[in-house]
Amino acid sequence: MWSGNNGRFDGRHYQLAETLNVPAPISRPHPPIMIGGRGERKTLRLVARYADACNLFGNSPAEVAHKLDVLRGHCADEGRDYDSIEKTVLVMRPPLADVDAYVAEVTEYAALGVAEVQTMPDRHTVDFARQLAEQQVVARLAELA
Repeated sequence: MWSGNNGRFDGRHYQLAETLNVPAPISRPHPPIMIGGRGERKTLRLVARYADACNLFGNSPAEVAHKLDVLRGHCADEGRDYDSIEKTVLVMRPPLADVDAYVAEVTEYAALGVAEVQTMPDRHTVDFARQLAEQQVVARLAELA
């Protein structure tokens, strides 16, 4: 779809008469690609080969450090610049349960080169966001940048 050839496609699972991509992506040669997951053999190899960014599950800084080392190895195998891939983490630790521990963990991710963290809100997203602000989580994380 991004090759400029909009002709027929006969794949294993799909057969298309035309491969039109309308409207065309804003960025060239394709939209930024983020691949997320925790698989070391397939997922991180796909990140090294194709992705502009990756999103890892942050069970611990030690686990993320290991995953980033695996990614670094796959990048070397692919001839890819490891630093060209943006690293992000979905932090599994609930931020409001222990704010100091959460900020300390995110600080460790930042030291590993993680550019962005996400967290999972509880069911009440508006209250969750308000509590993040009230408990100074956002302000403390902004200091890391």
